[in-house]
Amino acid sequence: MSFRTRRVLFGSPFYAVLDFFILRYLFSLFGGVSDLYTLLIVLILWIIQVVPMFFEQKKSTKLGRLLSTIFGVWEWFLVMLMIYLIIIFIINFFITVPTGITAILLSTIPIIGIYAYYNAHRLVVKERILEFDELDEEYNIVQLSDVHFGSIRHKQIIKEVSNKLQELSDTCDLAIISGDLADGSCVVEEGDFMDLKKVNMPIIFTSGNHDYYPGLENVHKACENAGITILENEGLEYRNLNVYGLSYSFSDIQMPTEEEVRSFINEDKINIVNYHIPNGWKQLSNMGFDIQLSGHTHGGQFYPVTCLGKYMYEGHNMGLFNERIDGRNHYLHVTTGVGSMDIPMRWGTNSEIVVLKLRKSDNSQ
Repeated sequence: MSFRTRRVLFGSPFYAVLDFFILRYLFSLFGGVSDLYTLLIVLILWIIQVVPMFFEQKKSTKLGRLLSTIFGVWEWFLVMLMIYLIIIFIINFFITVPTGITAILLSTIPIIGIYAYYNAHRLVVKERILEFDELDEEYNIVQLSDVHFGSIRHKQIIKEVSNKLQELSDTCDLAIISGDLADGSCVVEEGDFMDLKKVNMPIIFTSGNHDYYPGLENVHKACENAGITILENEGLEYRNLNVYGLSYSFSDIQMPTEEEVRSFINEDKINIVNYHIPNGWKQLSNMGFDIQLSGHTHGGQFYPVTCLGKYMYEGHNMGLFNERIDGRNHYLHVTTGVGSMDIPMRWGTNSEIVVLKLRKSDNSQ
């Protein structure tokens, strides 16, 4: 049983209790219903959450994916309901909110939900410029992360990514995937990433935490079949770029020492480290890496979680960060990711692929 499966099983009683009390209070605002009916709704939601998971671990099916999506959408509605109902509960201490006003307020949740679901499935391309004093030639690097191939976003998301990368292949040099290509909600089969084989530029992949849940060897095999270059605590040279893949490890992979990582640095090249989590930027920059590519955060994915992002991951929740060390620019880029984890909703963030344009800085000319 994978870590993700255990997490869902252990967390499902908490969701069931939360479902019951939130629904009970919601119904009470409109006259109330029997607790027995509320328990029946909670039981149905629990079945939708838990049962498909066991089948999806062996063979992903349309029904399993549909039920997983339904519960993912419900999770978002549950969070929003809880926030709204807490606000209504507090207001009711001072004045009684009329039932009609309550209904109008709550009706905004599905309106926002429709937008958030649409926005999560709309893949956009963004551009960022990274300037360096010493750059022999310009590069366009495509960075993407957190595709989260799984029960909720299955082969269609791989096809969408492939199509976008094919469109960019005429103007970009290589693509780098910063982890979580899969999310562990369903089995990963050998041919699941084959659409990426159509992309006419090199693709580099380094694992994230979710890639371990369906079995890292399964993810690697699917990558190999799709012609993707895997970098797990190793690197390669691409023209004047020095790319190192630093694995996110659950002790499945032997991690390198700091000295071994430092030995990879080539001061005559642009040194890039692909590391799923946006931690350790200062340390990696001091080692000599000019660019750190990360993901993992999803930018918070939706409000109000996005508002908490600046307090997490050393303040590097999403976007491009720059620091000048010893007269040289060092960058950290944290993408909000392509897919979504469990909840197929985005509100306040984009599902994105980012083109990083490496350019010679103006003051170096």
